[in-house]
Amino acid sequence: MPHPVDIHVGKRVRHRRRLTGTTQQQLAERVGIRFQQIQKYETGTNRISASRLWDIAEALGVPIAFFFEGAGPDDRIETAADPYSDREATDLLRAYYAIPEAQRRRLFDLARALSDDRAAIDRVGPSV
Repeated sequence: MPHPVDIHVGKRVRHRRRLTGTTQQQLAERVGIRFQQIQKYETGTNRISASRLWDIAEALGVPIAFFFEGAGPDDRIETAADPYSDREATDLLRAYYAIPEAQRRRLFDLARALSDDRAAIDRVGPSV
């Protein structure tokens, strides 16, 4: 049975790979392994060695610590909803960063206003 930390690290690898638009095959070629091994890493089926994690971090342009973000003390993992495992959220994030910065700021402000409206409705209740 996979260890929770291995599963967490694998999810973070998948998240970053998708965010960068990299396929499993492309990542595998960059680190010198087969894409099936990337699949096993991403599901936590196989544990990633320190040297391999180093190679993956370099290939995906993040520090190694990125893969452990959200891991708690004593190897416990945050169990709240994981937005990184949601394909739609990853696609939305990729599209967001493809927008020019000035427009991106306006979109962010709009999203915040909409979420504030939703929070206000949740607190007060819907109007009839």
